[in-house]
Amino acid sequence: MSDGDKNGQDNREDALVPVEVWPELERAECLARGAALKWASGVFCRPEQLEKLGQYKKRESQRTASIHSRLKSVVQSYLEGVDWGLGQLREARAELREVSHDLHKANLESRKNSEEVTTLETLREISVTHCQLLAAVSNLPRLYRVRSMVLETERLVESRRLLEAHARLMELERWQDEVLLQLQGAKGSSGTGLTSEDEELVQNYFSGVGRLVDALAKELWAVVGSGLSLACQNPTLFVSAVRIVEREEALDQMFLEERRSTSGHNTPMPPGRPRCWRDHFFKVMEEAVSARFRSVSYLHTRGPGLASHLSALQHCIMGDLSTVRHFLEQCVPSHYRLTRAYLRFCHQFLQNHLGLVSGWELEGGEIFAVLNWVLHIYNSSEMMGEPALVAELDLEDLGPLISQEGLEQLQNKYVQKVRKSVSEWMQKALEVELTDWQRDQEPDIDHEGCYHTSLPTIIAQMLEENARVALMISEALRDQTIQMGLYEMENLLSRFRDAIIEFGKEHRRDSTINKFYLHYLLACINNCIILKTSTESLQQQLCSFPSNRYSRISLGPLAGLDRAVKKACRLVMDHLLFELQPHLRELLSRTWLDQGEVTPNMCGVLERHCELYNRVRQPCCQRLKEECQWLTVVEYVRTLMQKRVVCRNNDERNQLAQRMTQDAQQLRDHLQSMEIDGTIGEVNPTALIIALADIINFKDPNMLILEISGLLSKYPDISEEHVSVLLDVRGDVPKDVRKSVLEFLEQNAPPLPQGYRPIFTEILVPSSSIQFCLPTAKCT
Repeated sequence: MSDGDKNGQDNREDALVPVEVWPELERAECLARGAALKWASGVFCRPEQLEKLGQYKKRESQRTASIHSRLKSVVQSYLEGVDWGLGQLREARAELREVSHDLHKANLESRKNSEEVTTLETLREISVTHCQLLAAVSNLPRLYRVRSMVLETERLVESRRLLEAHARLMELERWQDEVLLQLQGAKGSSGTGLTSEDEELVQNYFSGVGRLVDALAKELWAVVGSGLSLACQNPTLFVSAVRIVEREEALDQMFLEERRSTSGHNTPMPPGRPRCWRDHFFKVMEEAVSARFRSVSYLHTRGPGLASHLSALQHCIMGDLSTVRHFLEQCVPSHYRLTRAYLRFCHQFLQNHLGLVSGWELEGGEIFAVLNWVLHIYNSSEMMGEPALVAELDLEDLGPLISQEGLEQLQNKYVQKVRKSVSEWMQKALEVELTDWQRDQEPDIDHEGCYHTSLPTIIAQMLEENARVALMISEALRDQTIQMGLYEMENLLSRFRDAIIEFGKEHRRDSTINKFYLHYLLACINNCIILKTSTESLQQQLCSFPSNRYSRISLGPLAGLDRAVKKACRLVMDHLLFELQPHLRELLSRTWLDQGEVTPNMCGVLERHCELYNRVRQPCCQRLKEECQWLTVVEYVRTLMQKRVVCRNNDERNQLAQRMTQDAQQLRDHLQSMEIDGTIGEVNPTALIIALADIINFKDPNMLILEISGLLSKYPDISEEHVSVLLDVRGDVPKDVRKSVLEFLEQNAPPLPQGYRPIFTEILVPSSSIQFCLPTAKCT
């Protein structure tokens, strides 16, 4: 039939079958028509565009034809795929029919052979029984020999024939393992598996093997623990022990490898495996090290024997290391690195031991011994710093013997102990010093001719020695010790100053108690000067030092020394004033005016004192002499301010001025003979007496204001009260002149120049007493 006939027939069939219209198709057609109308209304909105209608129609016809051709191609390809799939389905159906037929035939055959399987089961049971009997028959000779072998091996262990004993033990273990494997194989072939009762039965029968292992291990570790002593006598036993350890390690590795290779079959490890005897070997060595070192003078560790204990530890460790390096290292395989391990054991033991020792209540010397041993001896070339040992192990990897925090705590403890000792010794030295002050002889004289006592020597040597000892540990500890010493010295100086004050009070209460009072005051000044030199030397040694309770003020001791020196100098001047008082009371008296013996007596007192001042170190010697001059002039002027003399005429004024001038000249000559410079702080004290004498002897009272202005320029601290007393002493100053002079002083008071030491400020003018006439008596 031609294609045209087929198409015609199909069309007729389609005409007979009612056509079902899909809603989606109608909707798509409506959308297409709407889109076409929209497009046409947009394209042909103007009349001139209708001329292109033919072009648009041709283009749309071509596009429609192209779409139809692509649709036909897709439908054709789809139909060809469907046809190929149907063919595959037909082939699969045919193959399934063949397989079903073969399975049916196999089912029939299996039903025929089910009766023969029963016969094979009986054969299998007989085979299993035969295997068990064969294993029992083959193991009977060994099983009979187990007990005798155990006894023989025990005798070998007791006699320390370790290699032979270990060989027998390995044979017994091999028998035990073979019995278990045979039982396991027999049970496995029967499908039941080895039960716990079977294992327990075998282990009970071979129980002697377990005891042998324990006995051999006990002897083995005893030999390893005494390896150091055996190495020097007979290392054969130690070598045998190492060989046994290596055999056991090889067996452990073999069984582990077998288990890993048969991990899917769940192969059990033999009883007691792995033994890990190599690891235990090093543990025993470590325990032996600890036990050996604990026995080194351990009973005498605490107390004064600590330094000896550390020294004994050093010699014991180095001796043992020499034995390990030259003997034991040759008895073990190279991969043991026995020297390295021994170094690690020693270090770990020392860490624990020194941590225990650090927690004790140690004294200063014991703490020093520990710090010196840890920081210097242990890492020195005499011990772990030996080049051969450094090549074996870097100790920094194991950490310090004592942590940094522990070292700081030990150093703080050391400083506290030293502080306690220093404080006690300083107190004892001060008590000895106070006792020396009561001696009925002058203080000792050094090679420079200066007074001194034992106090500064004791203090300086003690602080220098503590600093030197602390420097043997570290500069930081030296600095901490120096700061502590300076802190304690400051406390001592406070007590020392109080003692000087009390010494002065006792002397004022009874000056006959100690006739060498002044000598010991001068010795105290010298002691402070010596201590100042020692303090400055210690402070120069200080490096950077963290702030703590001792580093309050680095100048504290120097300030304390300065206060003590000033107080002693003040008491010296008080003593000078005490001896000058009888002569000062005679000044400005009629006897003084007529005879003039008072000033030479005063100069004698000054000369005697200045001779003693030569026993004082510079600069205090010169300072005392200057203060001596200053005090004398101040007291002289103070006596003048008391208005003991009031001149009535020019002759008396002239006589008073001449006597004052003579006194000033005598004082100046004596002071210069004693090498005392006349100027103190830009003020010449003796020249003041001459200036006051000139004021008194000035001829014209009306011109006094000029003389007073000159005096004011030289001594700007002179007050109106002082000038008023001078005018009273003259006795001839009119009221108007007095008023003008005082007004001049009030209006022209100059400021004190820099470097000027006030002298009139120290001289107080006594208040004037007002004379009253009593009504019961006549006024004369």
